[in-house]
Amino acid sequence: MEVNDSKVEHIPVLAEKLVEQVNLPRDGVMVDATIGQGGHSFLFGEALGPEGAIVGFDLDKKAIRGAHFKLKDLACKVILICDNFSEIAERVREQGIDKVDFILADLGVSSAQLADVEMGLSFQTNMPLDMRIDKRLKTTAADIVNKADEKSLADLIYKFGEERGSRRIARFIVQERESGPIAETGQLASIVCRALRRPTHRRRSRIHPATRTFQALRIAVNKELENLEKLLCSASSLLAKNGRIAVISFHSLEDRLVKNSFKANEKDGVYKIITKKPIVASREEITRNPRARSAKLRVAERQ
Repeated sequence: MEVNDSKVEHIPVLAEKLVEQVNLPRDGVMVDATIGQGGHSFLFGEALGPEGAIVGFDLDKKAIRGAHFKLKDLACKVILICDNFSEIAERVREQGIDKVDFILADLGVSSAQLADVEMGLSFQTNMPLDMRIDKRLKTTAADIVNKADEKSLADLIYKFGEERGSRRIARFIVQERESGPIAETGQLASIVCRALRRPTHRRRSRIHPATRTFQALRIAVNKELENLEKLLCSASSLLAKNGRIAVISFHSLEDRLVKNSFKANEKDGVYKIITKKPIVASREEITRNPRARSAKLRVAERQ
């Protein structure tokens, strides 16, 4: 299988390295737990015949529409489900599918989602402070920022963002909200920069000062780690013998969960770990797509 630039407008992260790890039969069944715009699924779908199938999950209705357009001409069956991947086993079996050959989860936030004003995820563009990927959720990032007490806020930013300056950031947020609610991403990013005394990027820093705080809030709002744990727990029951699970993570909290889950399953004789160390992007890919610099791919095989 080749990664063909002409056929895939935006090459998804670690695509070339991923296709080296998984070889689907023509009648194979793939579950893409985070289908996004369909980039990864398209690459694997090209190898599938009419007997094969792709089941794609995404909470973002716009992503589901994009994936439908991307995958509509594939020979295989395509089933798109707008739901959380935490329900993966139940929802796949509802489609009459008992076992699958491949499960993929790319845990990154897409560029389209970051640019979407309705999502409220980006500090690069000022937008309402929302961060809910799933609009059925009740609590927004603005709710947390404006209602949580200072200690809870500091603990959340440290736990989910691994931000050393969490206490100072929380203190600045609480002080700022005394004069009015914090309602926009630009407003929050500015507060974080002031708290860390970093109005702009440090020359040697690769990330914006607000990155870890925004990550923490997004994880909390969307219950991302809790949902990932549910996916990892249920995936093994869905995989056929010799089927593979591949997870692309973008920060240490996710990667640690994946690594520990794979190790526990290997110890129990359920999985064989294929990637003893996580696969990372090449310099060439990072130059082409800076988002790939923090991506880590781990693969395990069902025994």
